[in-house]
Amino acid sequence: MTCGGMTNVVDVHITRLRKKIDREFARPLIHTIRGVGYVVRAD
Repeated sequence: MTCGGMTNVVDVHITRLRKKIDREFARPLIHTIRGVGYVVRAD
């Protein structure tokens, strides 16, 4: 099975990670860098 279009697989996984990881902290750890990807950091 090949996919010629864009999928939201990464978005779904990031959303699930954010629900599991970020709920423990007052400030989010997973940040989106537009046009690049994602980064995990404590600001």
